[in-house]
Amino acid sequence: MTPAAVNDADIHNKLRKELAQSRVLLVDRHPEARNFLRMTLSAVGITSVRNAGTAHEALRQARNARFDVILADYLLDHGRDGQQLFEELRQQQLIPLASVFMIVTGERAYRRVVSVAELAPDDYLIKPFTADQLQSRLLRAMYKKKHFAEIYGHLEDDAFVDALAALESLLARSSEFALDGLRLKGEILNALGRYDEASEVYREVLAARVAPWARMGLALALRGRGELAEALVEAQALTEDFPEYLAAYDLTADLHERTGDLTAAQETLLAASGRSPDNATRQRQVGHLAVRNKDLAVAEKAFGKALDRLRGSSLRQLDDYTNLARVRIDKGDIAGARSVAADLRREFRGGKGSEAAESADVAELAALVVDSLAAGRTGDAEAAKNALNAALARHDSLANRRSTAVSQHLAVDLAHACLAQGEEARAQALLRRAAAEHHDDEGMIDRIRGVFARAGKEHLGEAMLTQVSDEIVDLNNKGVLAARSGDLDAAISMLSQAAERVANVQFLVNAAKAIFTKMNRDGWDEALAERAQGYVRRAQAKDAASPRVVSARELCQRVAKKYGVQLESAAKWKKGTDSEAE
Repeated sequence: MTPAAVNDADIHNKLRKELAQSRVLLVDRHPEARNFLRMTLSAVGITSVRNAGTAHEALRQARNARFDVILADYLLDHGRDGQQLFEELRQQQLIPLASVFMIVTGERAYRRVVSVAELAPDDYLIKPFTADQLQSRLLRAMYKKKHFAEIYGHLEDDAFVDALAALESLLARSSEFALDGLRLKGEILNALGRYDEASEVYREVLAARVAPWARMGLALALRGRGELAEALVEAQALTEDFPEYLAAYDLTADLHERTGDLTAAQETLLAASGRSPDNATRQRQVGHLAVRNKDLAVAEKAFGKALDRLRGSSLRQLDDYTNLARVRIDKGDIAGARSVAADLRREFRGGKGSEAAESADVAELAALVVDSLAAGRTGDAEAAKNALNAALARHDSLANRRSTAVSQHLAVDLAHACLAQGEEARAQALLRRAAAEHHDDEGMIDRIRGVFARAGKEHLGEAMLTQVSDEIVDLNNKGVLAARSGDLDAAISMLSQAAERVANVQFLVNAAKAIFTKMNRDGWDEALAERAQGYVRRAQAKDAASPRVVSARELCQRVAKKYGVQLESAAKWKKGTDSEAE
């Protein structure tokens, strides 16, 4: 036996022992199928196994425990599939990169999705299979995970630059899993906003083979470089060539929206929703686009689907109720809007603990806003005014607590009710804050314009939006210029004030970067570090995938490492939180 063979045998034996100790989650809507998988796993020595009958349950369990292996059937509940579940788990950072995710599928389903199988799962296992076949595929997947273990470790610590350096070294000395390495390299470069380098990686892959994931990565890099027309061509072609690749529809819709074609964006998302009708996040996007397109029938249907999909679930969102109620009011369906308000009060009432009580308070605020808008639409001025006064009192009470967040979408609805009842100063204050926090979100800016338009105050709205935009640019520029001139104390002061006044991603990230740049120069300061991490956490909650946020996380970890300080990674922040999951 050669030394290499002995080494391979040692690795294989070690992996078999690790596999036997793995914590496994089985996701299948059929109890008998889960029982079969459990027995099959038992036959290869795996006994730590949990079950999930739905994608919701899988997401919940992943929040509360770490799994080494997830086996998911391709066909899940409500028309969803295992590949979509994997994408959600990854996007929400609910499973480590080192975990193995394998989809179990029948041959017919496998043929339908195999062309894009490289997108997400570690493997597909075709039914029927034996215990030996399952073990063999799991061992192979675990071996590949071990190959990239160092890179995964850096990524989960938010050390993206270190991960890239380790990956470059690995690719230089080993050709094993080279294609997977290039995919990982492209993803890291895109995450860091190094789009030119990412484009080169994806073009290298595409010159050698057809790889849908590489075309998707290239389209994302082109979008990052501002080459929207070229990105759109690539994304549209992906949806045509690989109609099961739903992420390509989302990217295509985003590019249509960025280029101003809201009708095409809506149609693209509707096409994706036709293939996956129970994705609540996508239904919300359809609804918001339809409102902007004044297509209230489609908006009502989409918001209704999003609400029904998550009704009674811990993943429900209060905005789903107000979205639907607002559209029904615009359609003149006052009874339907009031029915939503009644559902809202009922759904959020009766929970235990302070968090449930606060959620009930916000729900009552939202219901009162709906009551005011609905009464105003019917001409009942007294009822509208009374409901608004109650809503404002509750809003002020929630604001004083500081621990309870009111979404900016609800704040805009409250401002709408204020303008309708002549409370112009209160409306302006609410809308100014919403515009400042979402100044680069055209959807939110359109909503704010719509509120002013309904009150016949379009010119007032445009003047306010222009003023807010100018103030944001001025605030940011002053802080950034101070940082560039080396006056980091002044930069921190200005940018921190800006972040506290207007908690948008740009201000939060710039304030955090100024603080960590100062500590990199002057030494570690625990109080400053805590403040900066708070800013990064808030930015992360708003847009986790933004290269701005990624670079801030990277800088935080790099400076902490310099002084031997261990900071929590973004993956740990995410774990156990209520996210915009499905």
